[in-house]
Amino acid sequence: MRKVFSFALLLLTSIIMQAQPQHVVELAKSVGGFAACPDVYTNPKTKKTSVVWYSTNNAWIKDSCEAKNVCVEKDYLGIFPEMAHVALDEQPYVPMSWRLTEENGETVMHCYFRMPADEVTNLWLTSEETCLVDSETGVQYRIRRTEPNTFRKHFWVKGKKGDVLDLKIFFAPLPATTKAVTIFGIPNWHLVGDKISIHRQSNEGIGVFKSDYDTIPRFRQPRILLEHMSENKPYDLQNWNTWKVLTDVHLIKPLTDETLALWRTPQTTYVAIAYEQNWTTEYFTFKNGTMLLDEYGHQYKLRKVQGAPMEEVFFMKGNAGDYIAFLMEFEPLPLDIRTVTFIEPDMEPFNAWGANNKGTVIHNLDVWKLRDNQHLFNYQPRVIVE
Repeated sequence: MRKVFSFALLLLTSIIMQAQPQHVVELAKSVGGFAACPDVYTNPKTKKTSVVWYSTNNAWIKDSCEAKNVCVEKDYLGIFPEMAHVALDEQPYVPMSWRLTEENGETVMHCYFRMPADEVTNLWLTSEETCLVDSETGVQYRIRRTEPNTFRKHFWVKGKKGDVLDLKIFFAPLPATTKAVTIFGIPNWHLVGDKISIHRQSNEGIGVFKSDYDTIPRFRQPRILLEHMSENKPYDLQNWNTWKVLTDVHLIKPLTDETLALWRTPQTTYVAIAYEQNWTTEYFTFKNGTMLLDEYGHQYKLRKVQGAPMEEVFFMKGNAGDYIAFLMEFEPLPLDIRTVTFIEPDMEPFNAWGANNKGTVIHNLDVWKLRDNQHLFNYQPRVIVE
């Protein structure tokens, strides 16, 4: 009787332990890039739909399998609430979202795949190339296994159109001191050398850490030297003699023209832009239509440029050979945004020597790398040797 009771108690304890939620520490996450959905084929008899996923340039690997018992993520919108407003059923793309967590003594990369049809073939997840590299120490954390077992195999999966599959890749645990990792070998999720920051978020809630934000940058703001170049008349785009003349701009070490750096705060996104001053007096302008565009198409408008006029061409007086920087203030950028495009629109043609009214578009700027650039914009006093 005692043995039966003991066995029953053990069984009950096991069931209770399995029912308890696993302790999950979120390290990083992203809605990811968006992949255009391949053409969907509908079987006229069964009405079932299917797609053939894109090749991942590893046709020499012939092994394939069916992925069975794939975990379906029921709380996708709880993990990525920013997607709640996106009518995915009406969109011609598939979000390639991911989440990096710490679970049961292992690091787990969750690769989420929203089924664009009832059956998807030619999928690819991972191989021996897959690893996490500590960005500070260079230590490599190689792949241990996948769930379901699709390691180094093309695979197909059957399910329900619209379900979000949770494809898992397991690694050794990262040290608590890890600040950033670079991820390799997950091509369908665009993780082939991408550096991501690590912020440990206990339990399954999604929160914001103060360390995700930067301190407000302090730049030397230019001052107005002359209200007008030489004619005391209202500003006229076509008359450069009416333009303002500024001086004492923020000086930096030599950088390539239009190098950018970014700082995030809850209220403002600060973006520094570098220029090489080719002339003692050189003109610049900043347009109200300048913006940042994120990977979802959301716009973040330019509010101001510290110390500089908006919607006016102005002169900057300094030394030929100076490297200078302006600090722009944009609307706040959400913390989950991974890439932005910098857009400066064309302006009306104007009369000036060497006039250039063309705007600037810089695509796919990695937010993490832009934040890494902050130190490049430290003030550097002018040094002259005669």
